[in-house]
Amino acid sequence: MINLTTLPNGLRIVTERMPSLASASIGVWVQAGGRHERPEQNGIAHFLEHMAFKGTKTRNALQIAEAIEDVGGYMNAYTSRETTAYYARVLGDDVALALDVISDIVLNPVFDAREIEVERHVILQEIGQALDTPDDIIFDWLQEAAYPDQAIGRTILGPAEKVSNFGRADLSCFVGEHYGPDQMILSAAGAVDHDAVVKQAEALFGHLSAIGKRDVQKAAWSGHERRELKDLEQVHFALAFEGPSYQDADLYTAQVYSTALGGGMSSRLFQKIREERGLCYSIFAQAGAYDDTGMITIYAGTSGEEVADLCGLTVDELKRAAEDMTEAEVARARAQMKAGLLMGLESPSSRAERMARNIAIWGRVPGLDEVSNRIDAVSVEAVRDYAGRMISQDRIALALYGPAQLAPDLEGLRRRLAA
Repeated sequence: MINLTTLPNGLRIVTERMPSLASASIGVWVQAGGRHERPEQNGIAHFLEHMAFKGTKTRNALQIAEAIEDVGGYMNAYTSRETTAYYARVLGDDVALALDVISDIVLNPVFDAREIEVERHVILQEIGQALDTPDDIIFDWLQEAAYPDQAIGRTILGPAEKVSNFGRADLSCFVGEHYGPDQMILSAAGAVDHDAVVKQAEALFGHLSAIGKRDVQKAAWSGHERRELKDLEQVHFALAFEGPSYQDADLYTAQVYSTALGGGMSSRLFQKIREERGLCYSIFAQAGAYDDTGMITIYAGTSGEEVADLCGLTVDELKRAAEDMTEAEVARARAQMKAGLLMGLESPSSRAERMARNIAIWGRVPGLDEVSNRIDAVSVEAVRDYAGRMISQDRIALALYGPAQLAPDLEGLRRRLAA
């Protein structure tokens, strides 16, 4: 059973007890990520996530790690474009300890000058590693091509020149602007007691004052092309269409469509381009969503000599899906989605994250029956209609990295889609 309590200052606490488990996952999800940054702040949300583990008013970095690992648990964090999360997995008897440590790193970071310099170097190394990983950096470039000159289009890591200049005042400013209790969700699943978590949360967070929701730049899709030529073994190809937001009625249709198109070994793109033609090792499609926009992404890697064929076949499969997507394909995609959901819920970490994400989006956690029914309601006619509307978009985004001289340009792909 899922329980939700909201404190007077706006902090939302959501828990789900899983009676068969001896462990629990607990964390704080802050509704502040890359798209909440001003241009001069690009990368600060991620920098702040790193600094949370580098010392508080009562614990140094080693003591933070030891507090959790002494009881056999682990702790981690991540930054996305709309959220920053801090979470731990521990045994049920240590939930209170985990919440104490997580609240400490979220509410009481000291931002020691020496630790800032150490972590700055770590993040610069992370940026360098991303640039050396083509199948990672291509998605940052695709995001930028889709949403140019917007916070939602900027890299989460930030550019090295900005990261090199962040200081204690910058970190404290971002915390003050976004880390209010009304922008936080405390989520826990597994061997947890809701009343005990609420009582402890009141003691740890109850004194904080709400800050109000900060304005976020509305996303404006504006597809462009980014082509980076480099002497690599493969061309990395990523193509994107604007997709539905979390609030859009087409959300589940787009997810079923992308799964049927490129969500597994039986999908159209995998079968046609890898299995029949052998043009690539990796190819997939996925649907991603945000609060006010979304993105359908197709990715593949191939040789410079074969990239034109791969691009052309990909476009042809997109067009064909709008015409002859079958009931069997849609049924398989629906089954994959439902199985993935249920398999993920065997993990308390996945449950805690799902609850936090749903509270952030809808203010509630839809039941599994509700989600399953919405997936099952997606018909083959709806998928074909969505596929047709998607490929009729005037603006698409394209990113290419590697020996991409023979790849068609964005206008060439548009013409082939329209033919």
